[in-house]
Amino acid sequence: MAYEVKGIPTKITATSRCAIKIKDNYYTIELSEERKLPESEVDLDSEYKALFDSVNGEVDRQMQEILQTFK
Repeated sequence: MAYEVKGIPTKITATSRCAIKIKDNYYTIELSEERKLPESEVDLDSEYKALFDSVNGEVDRQMQEILQTFK
């Protein structure tokens, strides 16, 4: 018989990181964000997707700024 998990997530965390080499230098952008979940029922898959879209989008935006600086 499989154990039935009784714990429910109360917060989720996502981290995104990107590194790029330009000439002889490495540039790394990293962002971590934590979100407290409401006590009511939530769609965890949608919450995770939204959180990762947010952190990945910000890392991508900052990396584009670095690339534009060296054009």
